[in-house]
Amino acid sequence: MRVLVTGARGFVGGHLVPRLLDEDFEVTATDRDLDVTDRAAVEAKLKQLLPESIVHLAAQSSVAASVVDPEWTHRINRGGALAVLEGALRCGSQPRVLLVGSADQYGSARLGSAPLSENSPLAPASPYARSKTEAEQLGTSFVERGLEVVRVRAFSHSGPGQSDAFALSNFARQIAEIEAGRRAPVLRVGNLESVRDFLDVDDVVEAYVRLLDPNVAADIYNVASGVGRRLGDLLDALLAFSDQRPAIECDPGRARPADCLVGDASRLRAATGWEPSVPIERMLERLLEDWRRKINES
Repeated sequence: MRVLVTGARGFVGGHLVPRLLDEDFEVTATDRDLDVTDRAAVEAKLKQLLPESIVHLAAQSSVAASVVDPEWTHRINRGGALAVLEGALRCGSQPRVLLVGSADQYGSARLGSAPLSENSPLAPASPYARSKTEAEQLGTSFVERGLEVVRVRAFSHSGPGQSDAFALSNFARQIAEIEAGRRAPVLRVGNLESVRDFLDVDDVVEAYVRLLDPNVAADIYNVASGVGRRLGDLLDALLAFSDQRPAIECDPGRARPADCLVGDASRLRAATGWEPSVPIERMLERLLEDWRRKINES
């Protein structure tokens, strides 16, 4: 299968592209060399490649950055999705499009809330979440026009290569810097009482590969473990891989009310047989090892 991956040099793309190549996909990987907001350029690229499938990963993925510049986030996330969908419809090969959204589209739930299904109401609170919701709505409108659009709501995931703009990766970077003597033995954190549903990035990639199967219905799918984990417990698990015992201090700039975001992936399991397979401890260990390597090489 010929597949185009946008945003291929991002966190998930860096894991997805090698996996697709291992599965004998014919992969074209684009990143900043293709401006996904340029509708003409995207259409021309798709007419040149005639892909059988597209994985659209190119996005502005930081909630914090979206608050600083909501217009930029909207232009990339909604505008990029529109360009890809229009190009897919017009290119002649009628590719299956995997449109990657976010659990943030659900908003936040109270601690102890039941896992969210695809039928749960959406309540996007940030510019990032709103842009992803609008992109998904565009995807649904293109399904009505005859395009196969798989709309994914991915819950939290981490692993090697993730930016330190995200909580677990930020924790791991701070620990690695403390170990290397480049930071005082103090960890700066946000609200550790919040509960999130975390997956290893390789499990997320596995879900995406399975959703490229044309025999799987072009529907909306949560990618989630169904297990809620308190951020403070995940931090403790990361520290268990280190000989450091730093002080923990709340950073007012990161403080948010405690909330819960856990997903129900029953639909995905029923459609593809997917199950997460990487233990959370292994994900944390690989994340910390990656930051140690980066710190030592810098």
